[in-house]
Amino acid sequence: RFFRPNYIGNLIPSWIPALDGVEAKLKAGAKVADVGCGLGASTILMAKAYPKSKFLGFDFHATSIEEARHRAKQAGVADRVDFEVAESTNYPGNDYDLVAHFDSLHDMGDPVAVARHVRQSLKPDGTWMIVEPRAGDNLEDNLNPVGRVFYAASTCVCVPASLAQDGPALGAQAGEKRLRGILEKGGFTKIRRAAETPFNMVLEAR
Repeated sequence: RFFRPNYIGNLIPSWIPALDGVEAKLKAGAKVADVGCGLGASTILMAKAYPKSKFLGFDFHATSIEEARHRAKQAGVADRVDFEVAESTNYPGNDYDLVAHFDSLHDMGDPVAVARHVRQSLKPDGTWMIVEPRAGDNLEDNLNPVGRVFYAASTCVCVPASLAQDGPALGAQAGEKRLRGILEKGGFTKIRRAAETPFNMVLEAR
């Protein structure tokens, strides 16, 4: 309920078209992994928009995966969407054209290990799309109405989720500089901010 309206408004109309060459692949027929997919909102939106492509949604939470499967059937996309229980560091496959993380990388216990697994799961010309809360690199950059909300939510949800996994506690205001450092440690050398909204930034990594 929190993320879905934002994805409806931006994912297909602006975020995917902002990625270099990705939309053409999806229209022709690509293989996509949505990691940390939750109830499958983002996965199902993409499957509706690109019927020639194959989508796999992964999440460690079995109840969410069960509900995502139900929602895919309701949406009429179960023929091209599979949802599986898997960790972000060991989901199967090594031939994805696109791997996507939506508002989830900062919650994970070992984001560098996640980045390394993404790198080895992509085709040589594949793309990683990382959607994260929009934030500046310094505290003072985020002392605005949106930043205050994100800091509050992060303190209650994101930081504890990461700490529970002995993670770095990036939180919802990690900032692009810290995120870029993680992607580089994972083996990505071409990183750019492809799109942004008042609430999110979209990083493209290759």
